[in-house]
Amino acid sequence: MITSKPVCVTGASGFIAAYIVRDLLLEGYRVRGTVRKSADHYPFLLNLPGASDRLELVKADLMQERAYDLAVEGCDYVIHTASPYEINVKNPQEDLVDPAVEGTESVLKSCMKSGSVKRVVFTSSIAAITDEPESSKVFTEKDWNTMSSLERHPYQYSKTLAERAAWDFIMQKKPPFDLVVINPFMVVGPSLSPQLNTTNRIIRDIMTGVYPGIMDINWGFVDVRDVAKAHILAITTSSASGRYLCSGEAMHMRDLVALLKSSGFGNYALPKLDLSGKAGTLLMKLLSFTQPKDTGTYIRTNVGRTFRYDNAKIKRELGLSFMDVKESIIEAVKDMEKWGHLTPPKR
Repeated sequence: MITSKPVCVTGASGFIAAYIVRDLLLEGYRVRGTVRKSADHYPFLLNLPGASDRLELVKADLMQERAYDLAVEGCDYVIHTASPYEINVKNPQEDLVDPAVEGTESVLKSCMKSGSVKRVVFTSSIAAITDEPESSKVFTEKDWNTMSSLERHPYQYSKTLAERAAWDFIMQKKPPFDLVVINPFMVVGPSLSPQLNTTNRIIRDIMTGVYPGIMDINWGFVDVRDVAKAHILAITTSSASGRYLCSGEAMHMRDLVALLKSSGFGNYALPKLDLSGKAGTLLMKLLSFTQPKDTGTYIRTNVGRTFRYDNAKIKRELGLSFMDVKESIIEAVKDMEKWGHLTPPKR
């Protein structure tokens, strides 16, 4: 179902968005991507196969009124990925919540004004489903994060409010387009650009001695290429609807460290002390108060708990199959070495 009209991808230079742009071009689509600077700042996008004749980059600001009118004009489909992603910020309202919520509303208003948009695919997050694991609970698309605030997990709060705003817009304005939401967990894998994404940064920190020991914590990982594929399936599958939790295998920190060691990265400063027992969990909670505020909150609300979730809906309705996250993690590490984010220790 390739349309002659361009597909708009907001935040086109982002970790996930760059792969969405690449895959759309590979499938023959025209793409109009929004970016914050002039096009020549993004050679990694301009050099993608098909970009020379089918990629247009336009400047747009999340906080500027009607900034997306031109970007979405004449498009059947809009994939909205643009949103700030920082964990520790000085002003959560101004740095996270306002850009996420007002940017989402701005994009949707422009889509409604266009008269051409048929579907908006919105990049949300597991953060909008929960900000805290419950060992006895399996999370699904039916769950909503009701605990985050400006004081507790402001990034998760911003993602939740942004997705709520999107659904509220659909309910109240009843636009001529529908909304499909992708909720990824921890997105890993090689990057198309020199920038370091947040999940890969966590893996880097584990490898460079930032963490004093192995915590009792687990994450759901998903390859960035699978997340990009999910977005494209969301525009090509006419029956797609609602939210889609997008994550492959969950992995405990203990298993992640073991994977890195067994894959030839044992010379890095990987944590050796096992703090995954009850005493270690208590110690980590105490030590969390020495960390930046939001990092400390994350540790206290996640350590000692097991994250469980059900990804059956995205497999069943979009036909998505997930890559082996172990391979994704190893590719991410090698890619960080290539970009200079990791320096291999001397043997």
